Amino acid sequence: MRMHLRTALATAVAATLTGGLLVAGQGMATAAPSGLQGDFNGDGYRDLAISAARATMNGKAEAGAVSVFYGSASGAGAARIQTITQETAGIPGSAEKGDVFGGHTAVGDFNDDGYADLAIGVASEDVGTDVDGGTAIVVFGAAGGLSGAATVSDPSPSSHDKFGRALAAGDFNGDGKDDLAVASDINKIDIFKGGFTKTGGNGGRYTVTPAILAVPGPDIFNLTAGNVNGDARTDLIVDGYEGDSSGDYSWNANYYLPGSASGITTTGSLKLPAGIITDIGDTNGDGYGDIVVGNSWDVSADSPGRSKGGAVDVVYGTPSGPTGGVFTIDQNSPGVPGSNETGDSFGHELSLGDINGDGLQDLAIGSPGEDIGTVKDAGMVSVLYGTPNGFFSATGLAIEQETTGVPGSSETGDGFGGEVFLSDVTGDGRADLTVGVPGENAFDGNVVAFRSNGSTMSTTGIAYGLTATKISSAGQPMLGINISG
Repeated sequence: MRMHLRTALATAVAATLTGGLLVAGQGMATAAPSGLQGDFNGDGYRDLAISAARATMNGKAEAGAVSVFYGSASGAGAARIQTITQETAGIPGSAEKGDVFGGHTAVGDFNDDGYADLAIGVASEDVGTDVDGGTAIVVFGAAGGLSGAATVSDPSPSSHDKFGRALAAGDFNGDGKDDLAVASDINKIDIFKGGFTKTGGNGGRYTVTPAILAVPGPDIFNLTAGNVNGDARTDLIVDGYEGDSSGDYSWNANYYLPGSASGITTTGSLKLPAGIITDIGDTNGDGYGDIVVGNSWDVSADSPGRSKGGAVDVVYGTPSGPTGGVFTIDQNSPGVPGSNETGDSFGHELSLGDINGDGLQDLAIGSPGEDIGTVKDAGMVSVLYGTPNGFFSATGLAIEQETTGVPGSSETGDGFGGEVFLSDVTGDGRADLTVGVPGENAFDGNVVAFRSNGSTMSTTGIAYGLTATKISSAGQPMLGINISG
Protein backbone atom coordinates (compact mmCIF):
# COMPACT_ATOMS: atom_id res chain seq x y z
CA MET A 1 0.00 0.00 0.00
CA ARG A 2 1.40 3.39 -0.93
CA MET A 3 2.01 5.42 2.21
CA HIS A 4 0.46 8.87 2.64
CA LEU A 5 2.98 11.57 3.65
CA ARG A 6 1.17 12.25 6.89
CA THR A 7 0.77 8.55 7.58
CA ALA A 8 4.48 8.09 7.04
CA LEU A 9 5.05 10.83 9.57
CA ALA A 10 2.44 9.25 11.83
CA THR A 11 4.14 5.89 11.68
CA ALA A 12 7.47 7.41 12.59
CA VAL A 13 6.37 10.51 14.40
CA ALA A 14 2.60 10.69 15.02
CA ALA A 15 1.14 12.69 12.19
CA THR A 16 -1.87 14.78 11.82
CA LEU A 17 -5.43 15.82 11.43
CA THR A 18 -7.17 18.76 10.06
CA GLY A 19 -10.44 20.22 11.03
CA GLY A 20 -12.40 22.73 9.00
CA LEU A 21 -15.71 23.47 10.66
CA LEU A 22 -16.26 27.21 10.49
CA VAL A 23 -17.45 29.22 13.46
CA ALA A 24 -17.64 32.85 12.43
CA GLY A 25 -16.59 35.62 14.81
CA GLN A 26 -17.06 39.36 14.90
CA GLY A 27 -13.38 40.14 14.44
CA MET A 28 -13.40 42.62 17.34
CA ALA A 29 -11.19 42.64 20.41
CA THR A 30 -13.20 42.30 23.61
CA ALA A 31 -12.41 42.40 27.30
CA ALA A 32 -13.94 38.96 27.88
CA PRO A 33 -12.82 35.81 26.05
CA SER A 34 -14.67 35.35 22.77
CA GLY A 35 -15.51 31.65 23.19
CA LEU A 36 -14.72 31.35 19.49
CA GLN A 37 -13.36 28.03 18.22
CA GLY A 38 -9.62 28.32 17.73
CA ASP A 39 -9.31 31.73 19.43
CA PHE A 40 -6.42 31.22 21.87
CA ASN A 41 -6.21 34.83 23.07
CA GLY A 42 -9.93 35.67 23.07
CA ASP A 43 -9.67 38.68 20.74
CA GLY A 44 -12.41 37.51 18.35
CA TYR A 45 -10.11 36.13 15.65
CA ARG A 46 -9.47 32.44 15.06
CA ASP A 47 -5.82 31.43 15.34
CA LEU A 48 -3.83 28.58 13.78
CA ALA A 49 -1.39 26.04 15.24
CA ILE A 50 1.13 25.03 12.57
CA SER A 51 3.51 22.15 13.24
CA ALA A 52 7.12 21.61 12.29
CA ALA A 53 7.22 18.16 13.88
CA ARG A 54 10.73 17.34 12.67
CA ALA A 55 12.30 20.62 13.76
CA THR A 56 15.68 20.54 15.49
CA MET A 57 15.68 22.15 18.93
CA ASN A 58 18.92 22.87 20.82
CA GLY A 59 20.72 20.43 18.53
CA LYS A 60 18.15 17.68 19.12
CA ALA A 61 16.98 16.38 15.73
CA GLU A 62 13.23 15.90 15.25
CA ALA A 63 12.42 17.30 18.68
CA GLY A 64 9.55 19.26 17.10
CA ALA A 65 7.88 22.64 17.37
CA VAL A 66 4.45 24.25 16.97
CA SER A 67 4.06 27.82 15.72
CA VAL A 68 0.89 29.72 16.59
CA PHE A 69 -0.24 32.17 13.93
CA TYR A 70 -2.59 34.58 15.68
CA GLY A 71 -5.51 35.83 13.61
CA SER A 72 -6.12 39.48 12.81
CA ALA A 73 -7.87 41.66 10.24
CA SER A 74 -4.72 41.28 8.14
CA GLY A 75 -4.69 37.49 8.39
CA ALA A 76 -3.13 34.76 10.51
CA GLY A 77 0.50 35.44 11.36
CA ALA A 78 0.45 39.01 10.09
CA ALA A 79 0.43 40.51 13.59
CA ARG A 80 2.03 37.82 15.76
CA ILE A 81 3.64 34.38 15.60
CA GLN A 82 4.46 32.43 18.78
CA THR A 83 6.61 29.30 18.54
CA ILE A 84 6.22 26.69 21.29
CA THR A 85 8.62 23.82 21.99
CA GLN A 86 9.52 21.70 24.98
CA GLU A 87 12.16 24.33 25.72
CA THR A 88 9.44 26.99 26.15
CA ALA A 89 8.88 28.12 29.75
CA GLY A 90 5.87 26.37 31.27
CA ILE A 91 5.81 23.48 28.78
CA PRO A 92 6.38 20.08 30.43
CA GLY A 93 9.42 18.04 29.49
CA SER A 94 12.43 19.05 27.46
CA ALA A 95 13.39 18.83 23.80
CA GLU A 96 14.83 15.41 23.02
CA LYS A 97 15.89 13.72 19.81
CA GLY A 98 12.95 12.18 17.99
CA ASP A 99 10.17 13.42 20.29
CA VAL A 100 8.23 14.94 17.33
CA PHE A 101 6.45 17.45 19.52
CA GLY A 102 3.47 18.64 17.47
CA GLY A 103 3.13 15.54 15.30
CA HIS A 104 -0.58 15.89 15.98
CA THR A 105 -2.60 18.73 17.51
CA ALA A 106 -6.22 19.44 18.44
CA VAL A 107 -8.05 22.56 19.59
CA GLY A 108 -10.83 22.86 22.19
CA ASP A 109 -11.79 24.80 25.30
CA PHE A 110 -10.79 22.04 27.69
CA ASN A 111 -11.08 24.08 30.91
CA ASP A 112 -14.29 25.88 29.89
CA ASP A 113 -12.99 29.42 30.44
CA GLY A 114 -13.92 30.84 27.02
CA TYR A 115 -10.39 30.68 25.61
CA ALA A 116 -9.45 27.94 23.13
CA ASP A 117 -6.69 25.61 24.32
CA LEU A 118 -4.20 23.59 22.28
CA ALA A 119 -3.58 19.86 22.78
CA ILE A 120 -0.20 18.74 21.43
CA GLY A 121 0.79 15.15 20.80
CA VAL A 122 4.36 14.08 21.64
CA ALA A 123 4.03 10.47 20.56
CA SER A 124 7.71 9.55 20.61
CA GLU A 125 8.45 11.07 24.01
CA ASP A 126 10.34 8.72 26.31
CA VAL A 127 8.41 8.53 29.58
CA GLY A 128 10.84 7.38 32.23
CA THR A 129 12.19 4.08 31.00
CA ASP A 130 9.29 3.64 28.56
CA VAL A 131 10.93 4.33 25.20
CA ASP A 132 8.51 6.07 22.78
CA GLY A 133 5.74 5.73 25.36
CA GLY A 134 4.34 9.07 24.27
CA THR A 135 2.38 11.80 25.97
CA ALA A 136 0.01 14.67 25.28
CA ILE A 137 0.21 18.23 26.56
CA VAL A 138 -2.57 20.81 26.88
CA VAL A 139 -1.41 24.43 26.55
CA PHE A 140 -4.01 26.84 27.90
CA GLY A 141 -5.40 29.91 26.18
CA ALA A 142 -5.39 33.30 27.88
CA ALA A 143 -5.69 37.00 27.05
CA GLY A 144 -1.99 37.18 26.26
CA GLY A 145 -2.04 34.01 24.15
CA LEU A 146 -1.12 30.42 24.92
CA SER A 147 0.71 29.99 28.22
CA GLY A 148 0.92 27.41 30.99
CA ALA A 149 0.39 23.74 30.33
CA ALA A 150 -0.53 20.40 31.84
CA THR A 151 0.48 16.88 30.92
CA VAL A 152 -2.20 14.39 29.88
CA SER A 153 -0.51 11.23 31.06
CA ASP A 154 -0.93 7.82 29.50
CA PRO A 155 -3.26 5.91 31.86
CA SER A 156 -1.96 2.47 30.82
CA PRO A 157 1.65 2.85 29.62
CA SER A 158 2.47 -0.86 29.82
CA SER A 159 -0.14 -1.83 27.22
CA HIS A 160 0.98 0.34 24.32
CA ASP A 161 3.35 3.03 22.99
CA LYS A 162 2.98 6.22 20.94
CA PHE A 163 0.33 7.72 23.23
CA GLY A 164 -0.65 11.02 21.57
CA ARG A 165 -0.13 9.83 18.00
CA ALA A 166 -3.62 11.14 17.10
CA LEU A 167 -5.87 13.65 18.88
CA ALA A 168 -9.38 15.07 18.46
CA ALA A 169 -11.44 17.50 20.53
CA GLY A 170 -15.21 17.88 20.86
CA ASP A 171 -18.14 17.83 23.25
CA PHE A 172 -18.81 14.12 22.91
CA ASN A 173 -21.36 13.89 25.75
CA GLY A 174 -23.16 17.21 25.21
CA ASP A 175 -22.37 18.68 28.64
CA GLY A 176 -21.01 21.92 27.19
CA LYS A 177 -17.35 21.09 27.86
CA ASP A 178 -14.81 20.00 25.28
CA ASP A 179 -13.35 16.52 25.72
CA LEU A 180 -10.06 15.17 24.35
CA ALA A 181 -9.69 11.87 22.47
CA VAL A 182 -6.18 10.38 22.39
CA ALA A 183 -4.99 7.41 20.32
CA SER A 184 -1.84 5.33 20.64
CA ASP A 185 -0.49 2.38 18.65
CA ILE A 186 -3.32 -0.01 19.54
CA ASN A 187 -7.00 -0.08 18.61
CA LYS A 188 -8.25 1.65 21.76
CA ILE A 189 -8.98 5.35 22.28
CA ASP A 190 -8.72 7.12 25.63
CA ILE A 191 -11.23 9.94 26.03
CA PHE A 192 -10.65 12.53 28.75
CA LYS A 193 -13.73 14.51 29.76
CA GLY A 194 -13.78 18.29 29.81
CA GLY A 195 -12.93 20.12 32.99
CA PHE A 196 -9.14 20.13 32.59
CA THR A 197 -7.06 21.98 35.17
CA LYS A 198 -3.57 23.46 35.01
CA THR A 199 -2.45 20.92 37.58
CA GLY A 200 -3.30 18.00 35.28
CA GLY A 201 -6.82 17.15 36.38
CA ASN A 202 -9.78 16.47 34.09
CA GLY A 203 -13.43 15.48 34.30
CA GLY A 204 -12.79 11.75 34.12
CA ARG A 205 -11.77 9.18 31.52
CA TYR A 206 -13.17 6.24 29.58
CA THR A 207 -11.97 4.09 26.69
CA VAL A 208 -13.55 3.16 23.39
CA THR A 209 -12.55 0.27 21.13
CA PRO A 210 -13.77 0.69 17.54
CA ALA A 211 -14.34 -2.32 15.31
CA ILE A 212 -10.84 -1.95 13.86
CA LEU A 213 -9.04 -5.30 14.24
CA ALA A 214 -5.70 -5.03 16.00
CA VAL A 215 -2.70 -5.51 13.70
CA PRO A 216 1.05 -5.48 14.36
CA GLY A 217 2.15 -1.85 14.40
CA PRO A 218 -0.11 1.21 14.49
CA ASP A 219 -3.85 0.63 14.31
CA ILE A 220 -5.24 4.19 14.47
CA PHE A 221 -3.54 7.07 12.68
CA ASN A 222 -6.18 9.80 12.57
CA LEU A 223 -9.16 11.07 14.57
CA THR A 224 -11.70 13.67 13.42
CA ALA A 225 -14.45 15.25 15.52
CA GLY A 226 -17.67 16.84 14.23
CA ASN A 227 -21.45 16.64 14.33
CA VAL A 228 -22.88 14.28 11.70
CA ASN A 229 -26.39 13.48 12.96
CA GLY A 230 -27.43 16.98 14.02
CA ASP A 231 -27.85 16.29 17.74
CA ALA A 232 -26.15 18.24 20.54
CA ARG A 233 -23.13 15.96 20.73
CA THR A 234 -19.91 15.68 18.76
CA ASP A 235 -19.26 12.46 16.85
CA LEU A 236 -15.87 10.88 16.14
CA ILE A 237 -14.36 9.48 12.94
CA VAL A 238 -11.58 6.92 13.39
CA ASP A 239 -9.15 6.29 10.52
CA GLY A 240 -6.97 3.24 10.93
CA TYR A 241 -5.75 -0.12 9.74
CA GLU A 242 -7.14 -3.56 10.34
CA GLY A 243 -5.88 -6.94 9.28
CA ASP A 244 -6.11 -10.70 9.41
CA SER A 245 -5.25 -12.71 12.51
CA SER A 246 -1.90 -13.78 11.08
CA GLY A 247 -0.75 -10.21 10.67
CA ASP A 248 0.25 -10.92 7.06
CA TYR A 249 -2.20 -8.44 5.59
CA SER A 250 -3.57 -5.07 6.62
CA TRP A 251 -5.82 -2.53 4.97
CA ASN A 252 -7.37 0.82 5.70
CA ALA A 253 -10.60 0.82 7.73
CA ASN A 254 -12.54 3.90 8.86
CA TYR A 255 -15.43 4.07 11.31
CA TYR A 256 -18.05 6.56 12.46
CA LEU A 257 -18.63 6.53 16.25
CA PRO A 258 -21.56 8.65 17.48
CA GLY A 259 -21.59 10.85 20.54
CA SER A 260 -24.11 10.10 23.29
CA ALA A 261 -25.09 11.26 26.78
CA SER A 262 -22.31 9.04 28.10
CA GLY A 263 -19.82 10.08 25.42
CA ILE A 264 -18.47 8.35 22.33
CA THR A 265 -20.02 4.92 21.86
CA THR A 266 -19.67 2.00 19.48
CA THR A 267 -23.46 1.60 19.46
CA GLY A 268 -24.53 2.84 16.04
CA SER A 269 -20.98 2.62 14.70
CA LEU A 270 -20.81 2.48 10.89
CA LYS A 271 -17.99 1.61 8.53
CA LEU A 272 -17.01 4.34 6.07
CA PRO A 273 -15.27 4.34 2.69
CA ALA A 274 -11.52 3.85 2.82
CA GLY A 275 -9.28 6.88 3.09
CA ILE A 276 -6.52 8.47 5.10
CA ILE A 277 -7.88 11.88 6.01
CA THR A 278 -11.38 13.10 6.91
CA ASP A 279 -13.34 16.22 7.80
CA ILE A 280 -16.96 16.95 8.71
CA GLY A 281 -19.30 19.76 7.65
CA ASP A 282 -22.66 20.53 6.06
CA THR A 283 -21.91 20.72 2.33
CA ASN A 284 -25.52 20.76 1.05
CA GLY A 285 -27.40 22.83 3.64
CA ASP A 286 -29.63 20.09 5.05
CA GLY A 287 -28.48 20.66 8.63
CA TYR A 288 -26.45 17.46 8.95
CA GLY A 289 -22.70 17.04 8.86
CA ASP A 290 -21.27 15.31 5.83
CA ILE A 291 -18.02 13.35 6.07
CA VAL A 292 -15.42 13.94 3.39
CA VAL A 293 -12.86 11.16 3.05
CA GLY A 294 -9.64 11.58 1.09
CA ASN A 295 -8.28 8.45 -0.57
CA SER A 296 -5.11 9.47 -2.38
CA TRP A 297 -4.09 5.97 -3.46
CA ASP A 298 -3.81 4.98 -7.06
CA VAL A 299 -5.64 1.95 -8.36
CA SER A 300 -3.24 -1.00 -8.35
CA ALA A 301 -3.00 -4.55 -7.13
CA ASP A 302 -1.71 -3.57 -3.68
CA SER A 303 -3.43 -0.18 -3.38
CA PRO A 304 -7.13 -0.51 -4.17
CA GLY A 305 -7.92 3.19 -4.50
CA ARG A 306 -11.21 4.58 -5.71
CA SER A 307 -9.70 6.32 -8.72
CA LYS A 308 -6.46 6.76 -10.63
CA GLY A 309 -4.55 9.58 -8.96
CA GLY A 310 -6.81 9.65 -5.89
CA ALA A 311 -10.38 10.57 -4.99
CA VAL A 312 -12.59 12.13 -2.32
CA ASP A 313 -15.79 10.51 -1.06
CA VAL A 314 -18.55 12.69 0.41
CA VAL A 315 -20.67 10.61 2.81
CA TYR A 316 -23.91 12.49 3.51
CA GLY A 317 -25.14 12.87 7.07
CA THR A 318 -28.69 12.14 8.28
CA PRO A 319 -30.37 11.94 11.73
CA SER A 320 -29.13 8.35 11.92
CA GLY A 321 -25.54 9.22 11.01
CA PRO A 322 -23.64 8.91 7.71
CA THR A 323 -26.39 7.01 5.89
CA GLY A 324 -27.35 9.50 3.17
CA GLY A 325 -25.31 7.99 0.36
CA VAL A 326 -21.83 8.53 -1.05
CA PHE A 327 -20.71 10.89 -3.81
CA THR A 328 -17.20 10.42 -5.24
CA ILE A 329 -15.10 13.26 -6.63
CA ASP A 330 -11.93 12.82 -8.67
CA GLN A 331 -10.04 14.94 -11.17
CA ASN A 332 -12.24 13.69 -13.99
CA SER A 333 -15.40 14.94 -12.25
CA PRO A 334 -17.14 17.95 -13.88
CA GLY A 335 -15.77 21.25 -12.61
CA VAL A 336 -12.77 19.73 -10.83
CA PRO A 337 -9.41 21.15 -11.96
CA GLY A 338 -6.85 18.90 -13.62
CA SER A 339 -7.18 15.31 -14.78
CA ASN A 340 -6.50 11.89 -13.28
CA GLU A 341 -2.81 11.01 -13.41
CA THR A 342 -0.93 8.33 -11.55
CA GLY A 343 0.74 9.71 -8.44
CA ASP A 344 -1.26 12.96 -8.15
CA SER A 345 -2.32 12.13 -4.56
CA PHE A 346 -5.61 13.98 -5.03
CA GLY A 347 -7.33 13.84 -1.64
CA HIS A 348 -4.08 13.50 0.31
CA GLU A 349 -5.33 16.38 2.48
CA LEU A 350 -8.66 18.18 2.69
CA SER A 351 -10.50 20.76 4.77
CA LEU A 352 -14.00 22.24 4.94
CA GLY A 353 -15.01 25.85 5.55
CA ASP A 354 -17.46 28.48 4.27
CA ILE A 355 -15.40 30.63 1.89
CA ASN A 356 -18.25 32.73 0.43
CA GLY A 357 -20.52 33.08 3.46
CA ASP A 358 -23.51 31.26 1.96
CA GLY A 359 -23.84 28.89 4.93
CA LEU A 360 -22.53 25.89 3.00
CA GLN A 361 -19.16 24.26 3.57
CA ASP A 362 -16.68 24.52 0.72
CA LEU A 363 -13.86 22.06 0.21
CA ALA A 364 -10.10 22.46 -0.23
CA ILE A 365 -8.31 19.38 -1.56
CA GLY A 366 -4.55 18.91 -1.56
CA SER A 367 -2.78 17.03 -4.35
CA PRO A 368 0.89 17.23 -3.30
CA GLY A 369 1.92 14.67 -5.93
CA GLU A 370 0.58 16.75 -8.83
CA ASP A 371 3.16 17.42 -11.55
CA ILE A 372 3.18 21.00 -12.80
CA GLY A 373 4.41 20.84 -16.36
CA THR A 374 7.60 18.79 -16.20
CA VAL A 375 8.14 19.49 -12.48
CA LYS A 376 7.45 16.32 -10.49
CA ASP A 377 5.44 16.38 -7.28
CA ALA A 378 5.25 20.17 -7.18
CA GLY A 379 1.70 20.00 -5.84
CA MET A 380 -1.65 21.71 -6.28
CA VAL A 381 -4.74 22.64 -4.26
CA SER A 382 -8.29 22.42 -5.66
CA VAL A 383 -11.10 24.49 -4.13
CA LEU A 384 -14.70 23.33 -4.68
CA TYR A 385 -17.70 25.41 -3.59
CA GLY A 386 -20.65 23.81 -1.83
CA THR A 387 -24.16 24.12 -3.31
CA PRO A 388 -27.65 22.98 -2.21
CA ASN A 389 -26.88 19.94 -4.36
CA GLY A 390 -23.54 19.35 -2.64
CA PHE A 391 -20.60 19.15 -5.01
CA PHE A 392 -22.62 17.68 -7.89
CA SER A 393 -22.40 21.03 -9.69
CA ALA A 394 -18.99 22.06 -8.41
CA THR A 395 -16.99 24.77 -10.15
CA GLY A 396 -13.41 24.39 -9.02
CA LEU A 397 -10.43 26.67 -8.57
CA ALA A 398 -6.85 25.41 -8.98
CA ILE A 399 -4.04 26.98 -6.96
CA GLU A 400 -0.38 26.06 -7.44
CA GLN A 401 2.93 27.86 -7.27
CA GLU A 402 2.76 28.92 -10.89
CA THR A 403 -0.62 30.62 -10.30
CA THR A 404 -0.40 34.42 -10.45
CA GLY A 405 -0.12 35.81 -6.93
CA VAL A 406 1.19 32.62 -5.31
CA PRO A 407 4.65 33.09 -3.76
CA GLY A 408 7.54 30.95 -4.97
CA SER A 409 7.70 28.65 -7.95
CA SER A 410 7.04 25.01 -8.61
CA GLU A 411 9.99 22.81 -7.67
CA THR A 412 10.41 19.06 -7.59
CA GLY A 413 9.14 17.58 -4.34
CA ASP A 414 7.65 20.79 -2.89
CA GLY A 415 4.38 19.00 -2.15
CA PHE A 416 2.28 22.18 -2.27
CA GLY A 417 -1.00 21.10 -0.69
CA GLY A 418 0.66 18.61 1.65
CA GLU A 419 -1.64 20.24 4.21
CA VAL A 420 -4.69 22.48 3.71
CA PHE A 421 -6.81 24.25 6.32
CA LEU A 422 -9.88 26.47 5.97
CA SER A 423 -10.65 28.87 8.84
CA ASP A 424 -11.93 32.42 9.20
CA VAL A 425 -8.79 34.05 10.60
CA THR A 426 -9.72 37.61 9.57
CA GLY A 427 -13.09 37.78 11.35
CA ASP A 428 -15.18 38.64 8.28
CA GLY A 429 -17.34 35.52 8.39
CA ARG A 430 -15.56 33.88 5.45
CA ALA A 431 -13.06 31.03 5.64
CA ASP A 432 -9.51 31.76 4.58
CA LEU A 433 -7.09 29.13 3.25
CA THR A 434 -3.72 28.16 4.66
CA VAL A 435 -1.63 25.74 2.59
CA GLY A 436 1.23 23.68 3.98
CA VAL A 437 4.22 23.09 1.70
CA PRO A 438 6.21 20.62 3.83
CA GLY A 439 8.67 19.70 1.06
CA GLU A 440 9.71 23.29 0.29
CA ASN A 441 13.50 23.86 0.27
CA ALA A 442 14.51 20.25 0.91
CA PHE A 443 11.85 19.76 3.60
CA ASP A 444 12.39 23.00 5.47
CA GLY A 445 8.73 23.55 4.70
CA ASN A 446 6.62 26.69 4.70
CA VAL A 447 3.00 27.81 4.68
CA VAL A 448 1.14 30.10 2.31
CA ALA A 449 -1.86 32.11 3.54
CA PHE A 450 -4.70 33.05 1.19
CA ARG A 451 -7.78 35.16 2.00
CA SER A 452 -11.38 34.93 0.92
CA ASN A 453 -12.39 37.96 -1.11
CA GLY A 454 -15.97 37.54 0.08
CA SER A 455 -17.21 35.35 -2.74
CA THR A 456 -14.23 33.21 -3.80
CA MET A 457 -10.74 32.40 -2.61
CA SER A 458 -8.14 34.92 -3.71
CA THR A 459 -5.02 33.38 -5.22
CA THR A 460 -2.79 36.16 -3.88
CA GLY A 461 -0.88 34.61 -1.01
CA ILE A 462 1.69 35.41 1.66
CA ALA A 463 4.42 32.89 2.45
CA TYR A 464 5.75 32.25 5.95
CA GLY A 465 8.83 30.14 6.50
CA LEU A 466 11.38 29.23 9.13
CA THR A 467 12.60 32.81 9.51
CA ALA A 468 9.12 34.01 10.50
CA THR A 469 8.69 31.18 13.00
CA LYS A 470 12.30 31.36 14.30
CA ILE A 471 12.78 27.64 13.77
CA SER A 472 16.20 26.25 12.86
CA SER A 473 16.74 24.97 9.32
CA ALA A 474 18.81 22.05 10.62
CA GLY A 475 17.55 18.66 9.51
CA GLN A 476 14.13 18.53 7.87
CA PRO A 477 11.69 20.62 9.99
CA MET A 478 8.74 20.17 7.59
CA LEU A 479 6.95 23.35 8.65
CA GLY A 480 3.32 23.08 7.58
CA ILE A 481 2.97 19.28 7.96
CA ASN A 482 -0.02 19.76 10.30
CA ILE A 483 -2.42 22.66 10.92
CA SER A 484 -5.25 22.97 13.42
CA GLY A 485 -7.34 25.82 14.75
